[in-house]
Amino acid sequence: MRLRVLPFLAHLLLLAGAFLPGRAMAQLPQVAVERRLARELSLRVGDTIRLGTAPDSMRLVATVAAVYEPRPDPAEIAKVERHLRMHLPDLAALLGAPDRVDRFGIGLVPGTPVDSAVAALERNAFGFQVYPSAAIASQSSATFLVVSRFHRAIAVITIVAGAVFLLCIMLLKVEERRMDAAVMRFVGVRRRTIFGALLLEAALVAAVGSLVGTALALVAGAATNAYYRRLFDTGLTFSLVTPEIVLFGVALSLLLGLAAGAAAAYRLVRTRPLVLWGRG
Repeated sequence: MRLRVLPFLAHLLLLAGAFLPGRAMAQLPQVAVERRLARELSLRVGDTIRLGTAPDSMRLVATVAAVYEPRPDPAEIAKVERHLRMHLPDLAALLGAPDRVDRFGIGLVPGTPVDSAVAALERNAFGFQVYPSAAIASQSSATFLVVSRFHRAIAVITIVAGAVFLLCIMLLKVEERRMDAAVMRFVGVRRRTIFGALLLEAALVAAVGSLVGTALALVAGAATNAYYRRLFDTGLTFSLVTPEIVLFGVALSLLLGLAAGAAAAYRLVRTRPLVLWGRG
């Protein structure tokens, strides 16, 4: 069971107690303290602390049995709460509310239908509501879904703008080859050969660009994770470059590069040699 402690009350609710004999210390309730809270209050395993629901009622004396690292949770990163964990009877005695809980989790045997278990539990008891873990996760992740859709919209706009920019660059690059294309046409080189050469050049440019972009993404992701992990003192991954993202980016880069190169090359080979030479 976890007990949440606000930082500004932590120094009041958790005070180091006096030294107790070994026998009495062994009978004290034991708690597990979150690493950040233990660091802020300079607590170590074996320390004696006093707990209470208010600064003037710290009647429960307990020992720090463990210092734990909580599982990274995006929903907790912006909160200023700290946690410690207690055995349920000790927490009930501290709060003065025996046999009462706010919520608890139930694990199902693999293969058990969740909907059937929820319906059976709600029929056999009164006064509580049963929710599948998927429904709770969906409700708590609503903010992250909105952020994800916002990022997807930005990505689409960026891709469209990048495609237009790439097309303009390829058109300018092919325009610089007008004289070369005119000479090749004069000496009898076929349009198909010129088109293939320009398309191959566009593919090479797109491949090099995708490799450079992947390297920049990895470096930027590592820098982002290092900065925000240190800022929030967490093990969360803020930037993740997966193989699927890399493959999608490389494929998209090659596709857009080939499309822009093909459009520019087609425009060049359809122009008469004299026009390319500047005499038409």
